[in-house]
Amino acid sequence: MLVAAVFSSGTVAAHVDYVVDEDSGTIGEAIQFVITTLSTPLNAILLAAGAVGLVGLLAGWLVVKPFPRDITEFRTAMREYTELVPWLLRISIGIPLVGAGFAGYYFSPSVPIEARLLQIGIGFLLLFGLGTRAVAVVGLIAYFAGLAVDPRILLANEFVGGFLAIMLLGAGRPSADDVLQRVATADRTVYGRIDPIHRIAVWFQRIVAQYEAYLPTLLRVSLGVNFIYLGLVQKLMSPQSALAVVEKYHLTAVVPAPPELWVVGAGVTEMAVGVVLLLGLFTRGFALVAFLLFTTTLFGLPDDPVLAHLSLYGLVSVLLITGSGPLALDNRLQTTETASRHHSVAE
Repeated sequence: MLVAAVFSSGTVAAHVDYVVDEDSGTIGEAIQFVITTLSTPLNAILLAAGAVGLVGLLAGWLVVKPFPRDITEFRTAMREYTELVPWLLRISIGIPLVGAGFAGYYFSPSVPIEARLLQIGIGFLLLFGLGTRAVAVVGLIAYFAGLAVDPRILLANEFVGGFLAIMLLGAGRPSADDVLQRVATADRTVYGRIDPIHRIAVWFQRIVAQYEAYLPTLLRVSLGVNFIYLGLVQKLMSPQSALAVVEKYHLTAVVPAPPELWVVGAGVTEMAVGVVLLLGLFTRGFALVAFLLFTTTLFGLPDDPVLAHLSLYGLVSVLLITGSGPLALDNRLQTTETASRHHSVAE
């Protein structure tokens, strides 16, 4: 119950400055807020109990290893969707950009800058899969150009990972790029003789193909940084805004905890999820939890713009398909589990 409360607190206040004014402070103020909150014994006990409960749950999972057949089948089913990952990435980045263009904000709803033609153009080209990698480069440049003007665009820093992932994988299928590439490489086609772009695309694809295995690592880093940033900056460094969200939506009636504990629990939880994703530990499990928490946010906060979450939905969904990838602690756990199984069979 307590663990569920901590997790729910982390998502319900996921994007506080979408619904209230932001008042970001300093790291020192964030530390002071946490110390003040935990100086109340009950708050400290509840937060510690939630942390211990979560660690105990994960440790128990490793020891008991429940539902082994179900998990194996789930992983197998997810891997069968690998071909759709480029298409999923394009949708996840393209639709929010089109929405941002029509709604009049720049990447993040917190940045009211008009860039209608730019964002709608990039979004539609990604959705069609036309000039996909080049368009992703333009989108990445546009993001960093906006960041130089307004640092609040960091609230949508998942776009960096999304653009880089699209640059790595390309358009995939279905896409206009795939159709044009097939026409260009077919024998005796007029288009193949007059369009040199497909040759550049083939050359670039050969270069990046060796790095495609690191796509999950790229997305884990992107999402991990996003969660850590949101937990630290939006919650712990902006406690008044977060407290306003708790009051506005009567969250203490949902889970009877002090408002300041809600905020600390939200910040610490999001930062912990970010660290776990960076480490690649229980990646699919935490990706599934994040997917469910995003859904809870959409239904729990009526003022929260739905389109602003689609990019996060998409990246998390891709991690459900790919798993943790290289450079992840999950690989060591699976190696240990496989060795233990072989040892049991040998005995």
